[in-house]
Amino acid sequence: MLKLFRYLKPFTLQLIILVAMVYLQVAATLALPDYMAKIINVGIVGKDSHYIWVNGGWMLLIALGGTAAMVVVGYFAAKIATGFAKNIREKLFAKVESFSLAEFNSFSTASLITRSTNDIQQIQTVMVMILRLALMAPITGIWAIYKAYNVAPSMTWIMALAVGVLLAIIGVTFGFALPKFKQLQKLVDKLNLITREILTGLRVIRAFNTEKDEEKKFEKANVDLTAANLYVNRLMVILQPMMMLIMYGASLLIVWTGAHLINTGSLEIGNMIAFMTYASQVIFSFLMISIVFIMVPRASVSGVRVSEVLETKPIILDPKNPVNIKDIKSGLVEFDNVEFSYPGADTPVLSDISFTATPGQTTAFIGSTGSGKSTLINLVPRFYDVTKGTVKIDNVDVRDVNLEDLYSKIGYVPQTAVLFSGTVESNIKYGAPKIDEQEVAKAITIAQAKDFVAGLTEGVRSPIAQGGTNVSGGQKQRLSIARAIARDPEIYIFDDSFSALDFKTDAALREALGKATKDKTVLIVAQRISTIMTADKIIVMDEGKIVGQGTHKELMKSCEVYREIASSQLSEEELSDIDAVPTKELKTEGATI
Repeated sequence: MLKLFRYLKPFTLQLIILVAMVYLQVAATLALPDYMAKIINVGIVGKDSHYIWVNGGWMLLIALGGTAAMVVVGYFAAKIATGFAKNIREKLFAKVESFSLAEFNSFSTASLITRSTNDIQQIQTVMVMILRLALMAPITGIWAIYKAYNVAPSMTWIMALAVGVLLAIIGVTFGFALPKFKQLQKLVDKLNLITREILTGLRVIRAFNTEKDEEKKFEKANVDLTAANLYVNRLMVILQPMMMLIMYGASLLIVWTGAHLINTGSLEIGNMIAFMTYASQVIFSFLMISIVFIMVPRASVSGVRVSEVLETKPIILDPKNPVNIKDIKSGLVEFDNVEFSYPGADTPVLSDISFTATPGQTTAFIGSTGSGKSTLINLVPRFYDVTKGTVKIDNVDVRDVNLEDLYSKIGYVPQTAVLFSGTVESNIKYGAPKIDEQEVAKAITIAQAKDFVAGLTEGVRSPIAQGGTNVSGGQKQRLSIARAIARDPEIYIFDDSFSALDFKTDAALREALGKATKDKTVLIVAQRISTIMTADKIIVMDEGKIVGQGTHKELMKSCEVYREIASSQLSEEELSDIDAVPTKELKTEGATI
């Protein structure tokens, strides 16, 4: 939590001004009772109207000065707190962007959203309270005690009694509230998680008619959060009436005791009223401090949660002495005895992975679900780093290359097509913002998206909703593929990116893609045999290991796993027809690669 205060450094000058204004505000506030005592003791008792007017004028000027100082304090407190929160939010977002998949897996998406919004808002709220109250209250309290003692030392015990009772009440309240503050942010996380799941899976929920079940799940999380908030707020509400009771009780004791002292001539009436004002300010100061300290635990929990993200060190970083591969255009990909394990896993997901993918060839990966195909592909752009062995591009270990340089050589199409809010054009230009309209049109044509884009009301300038919810799954995949093509990289990675396409579109797209990537390295992960059977090299995965490499014809003869996959998808007649045609001349639905 304390480490977050380093982000206050840009506001040093403003903090100095704020502290100076706080001091002026406190000085003005505590000067008023002195003038009031003088006016009563000298002006009113002595019936000196000139003295009353002069000191009353000074009181008015001091009050106006204190009000001005209060306005300046409020302005700078808000400015510093919001700027502080802005800086933390920017750092947090930048840190999350630098995370690899390993770090993402350690924080849920819902939790990261809560930490970036609600947690930082809690910190900002408490920061305003600290700057406006926590700085002023101790100065006011200590100074008021000193001045009260000088005015009427014989009544100081009343102030001590009032403060002691107040601190006891605050301590009890604090003890009950603290555990709930620790639960609140976790409950907010849970509510965000359930909300996100429901909104994301709304179609499935409706299809299976489980709205009532989801409503009950949401209601439970909502009720739990509401109950925790009510518990804390009820405890907090107790403080104000208790403070007023203590303040009125202290005032009653001061009047009672002061009346006896005035009667004996030991105390002047003006001094009694000044003492009463100082006592109220002391009690109020302790209450403000207590409110801040009761709010601090929740902000502290939020601060710890934000710090956890900021202090997390990404596993995948740029090397200290990077190798420049910007000018190398071959795109050769090599896996040399690669092994990979997820953090904390007992057994490796991949082991003994060795192959070479050369430019001008298509290398395909196939295997059962969970065989490690996508994990293997994710090692090329360093979404994960290998546990053992090396992954090389152009004979350079990917760990020796700046991430920006590495990504510039890769056109990546993920397993789940992702589109961003904007337009068709902005999504295609996402990885290549400087390309012209002709290149955008070319990418759309190759991705077999020309017809459906032309059918949109505004063509390439048609809006795309957040997550691409206003286009179909197949259209999203084609636009994702067009985005990768528009970048014109040396290496194309298609992670099961043809699954939502019908066979005809799949075949036409692969034919066009084959021509566009004839000098490039193409890596394809697929579930369908028809998608990859014309590839130059097919790598068969099973339980994290390579169990076969070769062309379709070679694997049909030599790899049992591949034969089982092929037999489960194609009839014997289709397989015999395929085997009768040389691989390089094989046609699928009138298309070739």
